[in-house]
Amino acid sequence: MKIKKAFSIIAFVWLSSMLLVACSDGEVEGNASGDSKTVKFMHLWPEGSSAQHYKVVNQIIEDFEAENEGIEIEVEVLSNEQYKEKIKVQSTSNELPDVGMTWAAGYMEPFVDGGMFASLEDILEEDNLAGNFVTGTTEAFSIDDTAYGLPLELNISSIYYNKAIFDEYGLKEPTTLEEFNQVVDTLKENGINPVALGNRDAWTGSMWYMYLANRLGGEEDVLTNAIDRSGSFEDPALLQAAEELQALVNNDSFVSGFNGLADQEAKSMFMESQAAMYLIATWDLPNYTTNEDVPQEFRDSVGYFPFPQVDGNGDFNSYVGGPGVGLFVSENSEVKDEAKAFVSYFVKEWGERAVTEVGIIPATKIDGEALDLPDLYVEVLNDLNNASNITLYADVQMSASAAQVHLDMIQALFGGEITPEEFVKTHEETLAKE
Repeated sequence: MKIKKAFSIIAFVWLSSMLLVACSDGEVEGNASGDSKTVKFMHLWPEGSSAQHYKVVNQIIEDFEAENEGIEIEVEVLSNEQYKEKIKVQSTSNELPDVGMTWAAGYMEPFVDGGMFASLEDILEEDNLAGNFVTGTTEAFSIDDTAYGLPLELNISSIYYNKAIFDEYGLKEPTTLEEFNQVVDTLKENGINPVALGNRDAWTGSMWYMYLANRLGGEEDVLTNAIDRSGSFEDPALLQAAEELQALVNNDSFVSGFNGLADQEAKSMFMESQAAMYLIATWDLPNYTTNEDVPQEFRDSVGYFPFPQVDGNGDFNSYVGGPGVGLFVSENSEVKDEAKAFVSYFVKEWGERAVTEVGIIPATKIDGEALDLPDLYVEVLNDLNNASNITLYADVQMSASAAQVHLDMIQALFGGEITPEEFVKTHEETLAKE
């Protein structure tokens, strides 16, 4: 199956063609008759780790129920990894929720192949909803030109850092890998954990590898080329990226025991000032801007910088990222019409609220100039506006089986259990078989 990808132009379009998403009541005819119907909705934004997301989701649900008498939304909330495991189990027994969250591209392909996700083309055609999305985002959730998911987020990853720690030791934002290593050395000399990393959830380590490959590949998107088979995983840049990553590990750049830590644990270390740096995507922006449960002193102390150049190579305006999670409707739902009405309502309401109340970048266009936004948020928007390329996360690009091999190899590479040569060879053999 062909999955369309159009990320290199997303960033420019985000600001240059912003529109205010029109709200709609999303009312479903016939549901005011007294026949109550329940739509089961499962999402991955718990109150503890994603407080603003959780709050806005509940507000949207309340508004939808108020405007659609006779439809009740039954919610289940799980953490990211718990969600992935439960969806996997549910798919084997054909018991998916009526509405749930999915990732794009290769992740969703087996669900579509298995007839588990409903086409959402009818939703996109209603009220010209397709025009509300940033160019390239719905394409990432389409297979054979049919949309099976509607995106909610647009992300880029950067290295966030604690400015108070940097200032205390006279450190500056590094622009090269050599400067980065010098920062790491200074932090270690002063008993400070350099980088928070929870590589038990190996997608976190994958971002480090992807950025090294991105920088070493120059203008060529060597990683994407290797995955879509227009190139090879044995490209010299991909091998060197694995070598550079192990060099970072050997230099004790990451917190002790990183392969046994979950991302949530690493996040807590950074937010409690127990580590100076943390590579994460813009879905975490609320914790540094709008989340009032996070002390203002810490939020004021967070800065970020683009991933450094490696051996003089790399475009600072080339990012690892892409659309985040999106909503799907179960093909086997007994309340499919109501589920689709809820999804349509949700994405229309989500756009501006995601910016003003959550503090993330939505996949729908908004009128950014009319909004009062935190400085950090505005800086990220400017980065998106100037982005030359956005490479989609590797595990999302790959099929589910290849992605699992990739994540297993990432953990093994970080753990020193395999050589860089074995890392690229295993990837090449896995992808070649597909």
